[in-house]
Amino acid sequence: MSNPLHLMTGFSAVRSAVNAGFHAYALGRAAHLDRQNAVQVQQRVLKRLVRRAGSTRFGQDHRFDQIDSVAGFQTRVPIRDFEALWNAYLKTGYPAARDLTWPGQVPYWALTSGTTLGNTKAIPVSRAMIKSNAKAAKTMIAHHMRQRPDSKLFHGKLFFLGGSTALERPAAGVAQGDLSAIAVLEAGEWIRPYSFPPLELALISDWDRKLALMAEHAVSEPITLVSGVPSWLLILFRRVLEVSGKGSLAEVWPGLEVVVHGGVKFDPYRPAFEAVLGNPAIRLQESYPASEGFFAYGDPDTGSLRLIVDHGIFYEFIPVDQLNSDHPQRHWLGNVELGVNYALVVSTCAGMWSHLVGDTVRFESLKPPRIVFTGRTKYSLSAFGEHLISEEIEAAIAHAAKANGLRVQDWHVGPVFAEPMGFHRYIIEFDHPSRPEAAVLDRFRLDLDADLQRRNADYAAHRDDRAGMPAPEIVVAPQGFFRDWMRSKGKLGGQHKVPRMDNSGQLTQEIVAFHEQRRSVVPS
Repeated sequence: MSNPLHLMTGFSAVRSAVNAGFHAYALGRAAHLDRQNAVQVQQRVLKRLVRRAGSTRFGQDHRFDQIDSVAGFQTRVPIRDFEALWNAYLKTGYPAARDLTWPGQVPYWALTSGTTLGNTKAIPVSRAMIKSNAKAAKTMIAHHMRQRPDSKLFHGKLFFLGGSTALERPAAGVAQGDLSAIAVLEAGEWIRPYSFPPLELALISDWDRKLALMAEHAVSEPITLVSGVPSWLLILFRRVLEVSGKGSLAEVWPGLEVVVHGGVKFDPYRPAFEAVLGNPAIRLQESYPASEGFFAYGDPDTGSLRLIVDHGIFYEFIPVDQLNSDHPQRHWLGNVELGVNYALVVSTCAGMWSHLVGDTVRFESLKPPRIVFTGRTKYSLSAFGEHLISEEIEAAIAHAAKANGLRVQDWHVGPVFAEPMGFHRYIIEFDHPSRPEAAVLDRFRLDLDADLQRRNADYAAHRDDRAGMPAPEIVVAPQGFFRDWMRSKGKLGGQHKVPRMDNSGQLTQEIVAFHEQRRSVVPS
């Protein structure tokens, strides 16, 4: 009979070896990134992408065989949003697309709408893109381990809070569903002993049941990393604390080193995270993944996002104020400027060519390229000419919450069209078991309004007494409200996110109606 102590010692030795091996990789990878010339790397990436896809229908239509420079590529390949690329190419071969925009058959489609706004989109995920995403994830972990020479990530388990992993099979050799489902199924066997949840738990499609079971099982696991969308992470963390009876995650998971978050601006969530972590040594690591690719990760040295440039994605940048132009200026790493708000455009190793992602970013440095996520191209609030962008609203909410000792779980804002002048209505779910006092809420509202006026001159002008735009209204939603609303939309868990802004006011009105209906059943 095997000696259990011998087996445990052997298992521990394997984990130590894996951890040491990843430390060595981390040092080498980080040093390589520090040395690389990002502009030259991006030129090589584009040439490889064009050469690889030359025989596809897209490559032939755009004469890839005659492209030998960035300028040549930009001349031949127009900027397209998803709908334009879908209608011109992807739809014709869906779901068993072969040699349309990328060589070979598309094995996976990542189904996403980005938010509850708009129809579901099917983004192709090639084998090359699966490798690209894995390389980006390892790069992010490498930078964490370089910063912490004593890191023991692989002595424990990495907890990936994904969405539903139930994939549809629309055609032979093709599967589609949540990107996290694809990642789970394509994860190498070597990583499974170091990751959580196990496949049988990850494959549960009922989000509420899966979340409860994950919390129940995770409390006894040696978790060293947790990754997910902030709003869902907070729900998970509350469940974990309830199950464990502990006061902080540091008590539940003493080896927890880092919490990886992404998908939304994090500032409004920071106080709530710091309250449940219980140890300031636990790092909050930002990431910038999307269905189209894994673009950047939070640089431990600066806090901004470091663009990953050597994993099969070529980046372009359009000044946001030129998005509606017939011939917008197309920048790339060779000629971008600091401080400009750009719309992000990517060409990928899954055949998304000059694709307008829908995100906006601003460069903080060029060597190395570091960016800040500033919002969505369709996320702006200017129903009355106030020209607010999501970055400004996110920052103002974070400021007002901190000033009044509040923590924000989730939120949405949109216009209310009223006479004689419309105003903004915020629906905010605070991370508190009881409703904040009226005086605190009023100070929060005034601080939010004042901070927006400080950040945005157009908003300040519209809030001027002579302009007549009233101060914003705050609707306090009970805990769990946005989770219930997302459930009603069939958008629970994973990468699904609450839509932050609605310039039409229609979605805002729908959310308020849902709030009133819920309040009539369960008092808030």
